[in-house]
Amino acid sequence: MNRLTRTRLAVFTAALFCAGTAAAVDFPTAPPPPGPAPTLSLPTPSSQLLPNGLEVISIQRDGLPLVTAELLLRQGSAMDPQGKAGLAQLTATLLTRGAAGRSAPQIAAAAEALGGSLDAEAGWDHSNVGITVTTPRLPAALALLAQVTRQPDFAAPELERARAQALDDLHLVLSRPTRLAALAASRAVFGEGAYGHASAGTPASLKAIGRVDVQRMHAAIYRPDDAVLILTGDIAPAQARELARQSFGNWARPPAPLAPLPPGKGKGVLPPVLLVDQPGAGQAGVVAAHAAPPRKDAEFYVGTVANAVLGGSYSSRLNEEIRIKRGLSYGAGSDLDGRRGTGLWLASAQTKNPSAAQVVDLMLGEFARLGQVPVPPDELAARKATLIGGYGRSLETTAGLAGQLEELATYGVDLAEIGRYIDRVQAVTPAQVQTYARAHLDPDSSHVVVVGDAAQFDAALRRAHPQAVRLEAASLNLDSPTLGTGRKPD
Repeated sequence: MNRLTRTRLAVFTAALFCAGTAAAVDFPTAPPPPGPAPTLSLPTPSSQLLPNGLEVISIQRDGLPLVTAELLLRQGSAMDPQGKAGLAQLTATLLTRGAAGRSAPQIAAAAEALGGSLDAEAGWDHSNVGITVTTPRLPAALALLAQVTRQPDFAAPELERARAQALDDLHLVLSRPTRLAALAASRAVFGEGAYGHASAGTPASLKAIGRVDVQRMHAAIYRPDDAVLILTGDIAPAQARELARQSFGNWARPPAPLAPLPPGKGKGVLPPVLLVDQPGAGQAGVVAAHAAPPRKDAEFYVGTVANAVLGGSYSSRLNEEIRIKRGLSYGAGSDLDGRRGTGLWLASAQTKNPSAAQVVDLMLGEFARLGQVPVPPDELAARKATLIGGYGRSLETTAGLAGQLEELATYGVDLAEIGRYIDRVQAVTPAQVQTYARAHLDPDSSHVVVVGDAAQFDAALRRAHPQAVRLEAASLNLDSPTLGTGRKPD
C-alpha cells in the first residue's frame, strides 16, 4: 500500500468515526410523538334498491378510471349444516371453477382479458365475488360476475379437485400448533353454536360434502333479496344502478323465505384450560380467547382501541412483554373479530415448549392489567395513530374501499360510518377501555388452549391451572363441541 492510499484511508476512517460519533450524539432517545390525525374526506355512499331486492351501494372516486365490483351475499360459513363444515367456503371456491358452460380456465382467461382477476370467498357471515377493472370494461366484468354467481356448474371433477386442495390446506393448518389451538379455542368459546365449527372444514366433513350439498347451499345463500352489489371508483350512482339492472335485474327472487340464521354461540362444555399433546412438535402454540360483542355493538370502537393496546401491533403490550422484553416468541398479538351474533377475542403466540406456561401467565396478566389500570395517554395516542394510519391506507384503493363497505353492509351498520372512523377512534377514553376490558376480557373467563409437545409443559401448566384437561392431537374431534373430551352439554 503506497503513502497516498494510506493517507486516503486514514482520512476516510476519521470521517466515518466523526460521523458515527455525531450520529450517536444526535440520535433521539425516544420516538417522536404521533402527529395530528389526518382529515378523512369521503363522499357519502349511495344505496339503491332494485325491484328484485338487490341493494346497490356505490362510492364515486374520480381521478383514476378504475372500478371495483363486488357482489356480497349476507350469509356464509355460519350456515354450514351439521357434519358439513367447510361447505360455504367450498361453494364459493367452485363459483369460478365453471359457470354458464365456461370451464375454469375459460373464466380465468375472460377475467384476465378484462385486466382483472375474479376472486370468490366465504367468511362467517358473508360470501362474495369480486373483480377490479378499468371503467370501460366494467359492463363486461359485471356480466362475468353475474354468470359465475347465478349459473355455476358445480361440475363433479371440479368439486373433487377443490376438495383435494382444501384437504391439503387443512393438513397444513392442523400441523401448526397455533392454528390448531385457535380452532380448539373457538370451539371452547362458541360451543354448539354455528361459530364453533371449523369454517374451512375437517377431514371428515370435507369428505362428506357432495354435489347436491353444494347446490343446496348455493340456492340458500346466493339470492338477490339478500345480496348487495358494491361498486367503488370511477362510477356515478345513476351509472351504478343502470349497470346493476343490466346484469342482475332479471335475477328472480326465490319464493321461499330466507333461511333463519342459527345462533353463533351455544352451550359449551370445554374446560377453561385445554392442553393438546402434539408429540414431537418443535414449538407450542398458545391461544387465549373470549367471547366479544357483535360488530354492530355500540362499543365497537372502544373494543377496537382496546385490541390495539393489547395486541394489535408490534408495539402492543402482548408483543412487548412476550417478545421484546423476554424473547419468548417471534411475535405475540391479538385480534378482535366482530361478527353478527357474538364476536371473538383471540390472543396468540408461538413459543418454545418449556416456556408455554410462562406465556399463558403473561397473556392472562395483560388481560387483567387492561381492566385494572387506565391506559396512559401517550400509549393510547400511539395506538390510535396506528389504527388511523392503517384505516387510511385501507381506503387508498378501490378494492380497499369496497372491503370497508362490505363489512358495514354485512352487519347492517350505517354506511356513513365509513367516514367517521377517525373521529370515533379519537373519542375513545382510557376509562372506556378499562371498563370494556373488565366486562369482556376478565382472565377468569378466558378459554386457554396450548398445543405442543405436552411432555415439556404439562407439569408447569398444571401447577398453575390444576383444572386443565389434556387431549391428544391425533384424536381431536373438531366436528364435536366436546373435541373428544367425552363431556356433554348441560
